[in-house]
Amino acid sequence: MTLKQIEAFYWAANLGSFSIAAQRLHVTQSSLSKRIFELEESVGEVLFDRSSKRAHLTEAGQRLVPLAGRMLELREQFQVEVRSSSALSGVCKFGVSELVSLTWLPDFTRLVNQEHPALVLEPYVDLARPLERKVLRGELDFAVAPGPAQQAQVKGSVVGRVDFTWAAAPGRLRKDTLLRKAELESLPIITMTEGSGLTRAIESWAAEQGITLRRNLACNSLMAIVALVLSDTGISFLPDAFLRPWVAQGSLVALKSAPPLPSLNYYFFQRTDDNRVLLDAMHGYVIRTAEFSRTPEHLDPHVKSQKRNNVALK
Repeated sequence: MTLKQIEAFYWAANLGSFSIAAQRLHVTQSSLSKRIFELEESVGEVLFDRSSKRAHLTEAGQRLVPLAGRMLELREQFQVEVRSSSALSGVCKFGVSELVSLTWLPDFTRLVNQEHPALVLEPYVDLARPLERKVLRGELDFAVAPGPAQQAQVKGSVVGRVDFTWAAAPGRLRKDTLLRKAELESLPIITMTEGSGLTRAIESWAAEQGITLRRNLACNSLMAIVALVLSDTGISFLPDAFLRPWVAQGSLVALKSAPPLPSLNYYFFQRTDDNRVLLDAMHGYVIRTAEFSRTPEHLDPHVKSQKRNNVALK
């Protein structure tokens, strides 16, 4: 009996799929199946009923899952005692929302790569709810997105808070316009799609205020929404710091509403039963680098203009 066999059994049982468990452990499905079969031979019990298309835990398998979990936790504790955090290696698959990818993701990856050169990072950009489902299924090690978590088997800890503001093309509304219920119900609103934590928060806010938003278009990309607002397709709500370059340039106006838009917490999501050293380390790096209020240079038109001027002067 080996820990690799126990690990294969544990994740196949908890994720409900041999293929997903194999992806999580970065092995082939045949290798994972072989490890589970070897474990069954070692303990003298069949742990999965393979008589149907999808394997299910037997009674013996159900009894052994909690024990397998405790054994893997002990392995993690042992590794904490005998190795430094700089020994991280392998592959880390994680998810982030688009706002994270456009702001502090480069700093996060740079820092992790510097301190853990043997660890391969594979970021995946998506909306909050799809990311949470991928964490739940074990397809991602962790995710950073708006929350809170919707699934009982996923836990989240707050890593940042983002303020939002309304945005419009200057030809549609003046910058001193205060959006009230009547304006918000008459203007075309561009939102994120249903899988967005932001859309869920705004819909809850509107319902609490008795406001029926006239949503005429939904999009799953912040950058695409900016382009749509720039073309005066409608107004939208965007992260305040993210919006600043276009406001400073005069191509968009930032607007307040009465009542004001809610702020939104961003969370570090992981499975409640996943206590690997890797996740503790990644959570620490997220805390160190998560800066939602900073505008990245590649989005700031003033920075681009200044760089072009500097090149022209040389």
